[in-house]
Formats: sequence, structure tokens, C-alpha cells
Amino acid sequence: MPVKWVLHWQPNAGTSVNSQILTEVSQCAESINGVKGGRWKATLNFYRPMLKEQVNPAEFPRDFLGISLQEQPSKYYFVIRGQRIVLEADSNIQGIMEKLQSYKSRVALNFEGFQYQLGDFQLRVGKVVPVHSESLRGIVMEMDYLPISSWEKSHQIMAEFYDTWQEALQKRSLPGHFARMEPNFGDYGLGDQYTLPHTAVQYASIMLQMIATAQSVRN
Repeated sequence: MPVKWVLHWQPNAGTSVNSQILTEVSQCAESINGVKGGRWKATLNFYRPMLKEQVNPAEFPRDFLGISLQEQPSKYYFVIRGQRIVLEADSNIQGIMEKLQSYKSRVALNFEGFQYQLGDFQLRVGKVVPVHSESLRGIVMEMDYLPISSWEKSHQIMAEFYDTWQEALQKRSLPGHFARMEPNFGDYGLGDQYTLPHTAVQYASIMLQMIATAQSVRN
């Protein structure tokens, strides 16, 4: 499958995300000849254990993330950051977890927006909102290079496209930029050939960054 970079909007100090920035970013994608396509969506849940008094907390992960991706709606991905584990399960695992009541979703976020085709590249630009709210929590972008599935071989051309995209955004004088994280996929047992678990790990990383950004704005 194509290599994907997942990026999040990093506001400048003293600023926050707003819908106008999202509009400007979408317009920027079209201004560099991006052809607007259909909608896309991913959903992320942040789980914490519901421990009974007699249970030893050390036996359970303190928290983990569950992610559903549009590319494979029949699957659900878990990222257990403490143990550096990423797992693939059938999507019905969410219903099973609700019945077992061993873990509860504390935060549920939708990542949703539109996709744009630019030659061999595909951009997905979208908002981050709570599942039952329209309160904007962030902006995320997926950047795919369709011909290559090797993380290493695609790195240079992805970096060049990323720089071109940043230059186009800078012309709009927006108060921030798209920050990229590069998780160590080897820590999770993932290889060079790109897979959906690679995407899940990237979403877990930007979730942490978004939480850190929100805390720094509040402080």
C-alpha cells in the first residue's frame, strides 16, 4: 500500500486552531492544482481500564488507543504505547469490549475532511472533533505517495513534496505549520513495507502531540 505521512497543525505560540485556518489549508490544496475528491474519515478512541478493587493494576496497560481507518473498515487497530505494541482486530471487538467492561473509552475523536489528488500524491485535509460535538480540537493532514510502499525509498520525494507544501502555506501567513512526527516503527516490530499498522502508530503519535499542544496553550 502507498506510504503515508500523518501530520498535525502546530499553532504558533499564543494562538489556537480555528475553522478559518482549516478553510485556508483546504484552499491551498486546490491552489496547487489539487483535484478535490470524496470525503474521508478516521476515528480514534483513548481507552483506560475499569479496574476492580481486587485486580493488580500492573497486569493491565494503563491506557491505549483504538483506531478505525477508512481504508479497512472491517478492522480495528490498537496501539499500546507503554509496551510498544500495535495489534489488528476485527471491528466488532469494540462491541465485545463494551460488554466486558474491562476498558472504557475516555475520549473519542473523529478526523474527517476531504481528499485531494495531486499527480502521484494524495492529500487528506480534515478537522479533529469529538465524536458527539463540532468543537474543533485540531487539524490533521494525511500525505500519500501512491507509487511506492517502501518507507525508506519514498523518504526523499515525500520530504521534497512536504517542503513544497509548506512553502505554499507560508504564502498565506497562517499562524502555525504542519508538524511531522517520525515514529520509530521498528520499536513496534514494523518493517520498511508500509501497512495500516504504520498509520495507526502515526495517529497515536500525533494524538500525544495534540494533547501536549492543548496543555501548553492552557498553561
